[in-house]
Amino acid sequence: MSTPSYAWLDLLRTGSEKILEWNYRDHAEQRKYETRNPQRLGSTGASEEEIARAEERLGIILPPSYRQCLQAANGWDIVGYGEGHLASVTEIGWLRDVDSDIALGWSDEDLPPVSDEEYFTYGEGQDCCLHFRTEYIPDTLWIGEHDEGAFLLNPHIKTPDGEWEAWFMASWLPGATRFRSFWDLMRDQYSGY
Repeated sequence: MSTPSYAWLDLLRTGSEKILEWNYRDHAEQRKYETRNPQRLGSTGASEEEIARAEERLGIILPPSYRQCLQAANGWDIVGYGEGHLASVTEIGWLRDVDSDIALGWSDEDLPPVSDEEYFTYGEGQDCCLHFRTEYIPDTLWIGEHDEGAFLLNPHIKTPDGEWEAWFMASWLPGATRFRSFWDLMRDQYSGY
């Protein structure tokens, strides 16, 4: 099975252009970003050697869509309401190490068990409050932040082609919004603009 190719630079640049346009048009307080060139909101891509070092440090093989994102941009600023960034390959880490308060805080939650049918519902039918599994949280990989929330990859749920489930989790969001892959999560992030 061949690995799909993801148009990361197109998505990141187009998304950034839309956000900058939206900020300029509708949100005067956000105009500080108008002088930022969307082509320069990210760094150059990580080398294969840098990615391999991170994989060795973490003891895993990164999912294809996230790996390709790092090859396109080794870190990326996310501007707009709720600033944030995608972390560089040297910054990523297990949530239990990066933010143990979030990782351990959920362990006390007493949520009812979630069936596979409920859990594997993505998109509109997903109940982000009840249909996620808190036991996965400490083992998620922290890869960035936005709008007082975290972008996470869940190694417990993998597709046959090696993709990991991707989460967005924030203090203002009860639970986690989950996606089949990091590519799907980022397309969703930029679709609102």
